[in-house]
Amino acid sequence: MATLQQPIRRPRRTTRTARQRAAVANTTFTRSNLVPLQSRRVDADRLRVLVVTESFLPQVNGVTNSVRRVLEHLADQGHVAEVFAPTGPETYAGFQVTLARGASLPFYKDFRIGLESRTRLRAAMLRFQPDVVHIASPATLGYQAARAARELGIPTVAIYQTDLVGFAERYGIAGGAVAMSKLTRMIHLAVDRTLAPSSASIHQLEEMRVPGLARWPRGVDLEMFDPGHRDEDLRRELAPRGETLVGYVGRLAPEKELELLAHVNRLPGVRLVIVGGGPEEARLRSLLPGAVFMGVLHGEDLSRAYATLDVFVHTGRHETYCQAAQEALASGVPVVAPRAGGPIDVVDEDAGFLYRPGDGRDLAAYVARLVADPRLRVRMGETARRSVLGRSWWAVNERLVEHYREVTRLSDGRGEVRRAG
Repeated sequence: MATLQQPIRRPRRTTRTARQRAAVANTTFTRSNLVPLQSRRVDADRLRVLVVTESFLPQVNGVTNSVRRVLEHLADQGHVAEVFAPTGPETYAGFQVTLARGASLPFYKDFRIGLESRTRLRAAMLRFQPDVVHIASPATLGYQAARAARELGIPTVAIYQTDLVGFAERYGIAGGAVAMSKLTRMIHLAVDRTLAPSSASIHQLEEMRVPGLARWPRGVDLEMFDPGHRDEDLRRELAPRGETLVGYVGRLAPEKELELLAHVNRLPGVRLVIVGGGPEEARLRSLLPGAVFMGVLHGEDLSRAYATLDVFVHTGRHETYCQAAQEALASGVPVVAPRAGGPIDVVDEDAGFLYRPGDGRDLAAYVARLVADPRLRVRMGETARRSVLGRSWWAVNERLVEHYREVTRLSDGRGEVRRAG
C-alpha cells in the first residue's frame, strides 16, 4: 500500500480556453502534426513524458503507488510530465492531471476503468508533444493510448502490473481467461517496450508471445519502511495478552484470496491484523472473528503498522510483483507468501517462506513455525531488511528513464519507431 504524502508542488499550468481546446479536438491527426523532436527540445537531458494510467488517486494500490513514485522522480529530476487517468486530483507533483471518461466495474464499484476515445487521446498527445508515452498497467485506456501513440509515431513504454488473466479467473468470468490473454497480447504488441516486474510475469508474457520485454522491478521507500518505526504502545494495544502479531496489508478484494487467512486466524497465540479496505471487508469481518481491522492507513500510521508486526502474510497468487511484501521486508518483518508470481523474486530464501498457492494449511504451517520460534523471526527479519537495501525508488526510476531514452533513440527521425526486441 502507498502513503499519500504531499508531493512537491509546482506552479499550475495555464488553462486553455474553450476555443483552444476545440481547435485541438478538431485537428486532423497525422504524424506531421508533431513538431520535429530536434526542434522542440531545448534541453537534451529533459524528457516530456505523458503518463497514461488505468488507476490513480484516490485509488490506493500498486499501480497508483508506482505512478506516484515515477511522477515524483520525474519532477525531482527536472523532466516534464502530464497524467491521463480515469480519476485523480487536478495536479500531482506539479504536473497536470487530465481525467479520462470511464465507468465503474459492476463487481467492484470502487474501481473506475477508463473508456476514452482515441481521438481525445491523440488530441492530448498533440497538445502535450511528449517524447515518450508511459502506459501504466494497460487495459482499456492503455490500449487506446498505445494505438493513438503509434498513429502519431510516438514511442511507448508499457508497464505490466496487472495479471488480467488471473483477474478474470478469480472473478469467474466465462471465457474471461482466454479473452484476457488475447487482450494482453494485443495491447503489448501495440507498444515499443513492455517492462514487467518479475521473472514470473516475464515468463507469462513470453508464453503469450509478447515481444520487446525487459524487467523493471519496483522500488521501496527505505526511510518510510524501516524497523525503527516499531511501536511498543501500538503492539500492546493490538496484542494485550502478548499474542504474536500476524498481518496483511493490501486491498480487500476477491483476487487476493483472503479467505486463506481463516487458517492463520485459528492458530493459538496469534492476533491477526488486517490493514486495508475493499469490497470483501464485510465478509472478512464475519470470516475472521477476533481479527483487528485497522482500515486504510497512510504515512507514519502505515509505517508503524508494518514495523510492529511479527510476521507478514500475503495470500493472492496473481501478484505481478507484491509491493506490500517488499514493504514488510524493508520494515524488518519476515514474509510468508505464495510461491507464485512476484513473491518468488521479492522474498529471499532466508527472509521468509513461500507456500503452495491456494493452500491455507501450508500457509498456516509456515506461520506456526515462525510463531513458535522468536529467534527465527528475529534472524529472518534482519535478513529481510538487508535483502531490500539496494531497491530504492531512485535507483529503480533512473533505470526507467533509461528505458525512455532507449525507445526514443530507436526513432528513425520520421516519427516511425522500430520495435524494441
